[in-house]
Amino acid sequence: MTFSIVRKIVSTTSLCLLALPALAHVGLESKSALAGSDYKAVFQVGHGCEGSPTTGMAVQIPTGFQGAKPYQKAGWTVTVKREKLAKPYDSHGKAVTEDVSLVSWTANSKDAALQDANFDEFMLRGKLPEAAGPLWFKVLQTCENGSNDWSEMPVSGTSSKGLKSPAVLLDVTSPEAASPMGHAPGAHAH
Repeated sequence: MTFSIVRKIVSTTSLCLLALPALAHVGLESKSALAGSDYKAVFQVGHGCEGSPTTGMAVQIPTGFQGAKPYQKAGWTVTVKREKLAKPYDSHGKAVTEDVSLVSWTANSKDAALQDANFDEFMLRGKLPEAAGPLWFKVLQTCENGSNDWSEMPVSGTSSKGLKSPAVLLDVTSPEAASPMGHAPGAHAH
């Protein structure tokens, strides 16, 4: 290899590494979805806690996201916490006295833990609220050593600029914002 080729490779690699902090938080595969639709939330995790493997993920279910059902994950135990609702009716007037408030996954062994250098996904389904607007999921990532509490939200608006540990944002869009085919990204039919 010539020195100029090596320099180009090092330069390109350096630029890629500089871009990593922007991707250094838990995010959603589909960042927007149609109000009132069923939604598959795919939480993407690209690192551990300062080099330590991820051993647990806990997702706080925001108000308005109904009937959360987690996907099983091989080598992990899934736990669902339910709470009584202040408003005991769903968007269709059906009586609902409690709903899922927290979904968590815990690695069953060191071998099942998500290594810092690896990428993985944690998934759940539920029904989105009928009204458009931001929906914030607070996520606690627990590691062998330490944790990342992805729970910061802006005082107003949806920009996470300046937040060290932003919560995960889903943009719930109105039917008018749907694509020409009539489906918003991330929306799924019943």
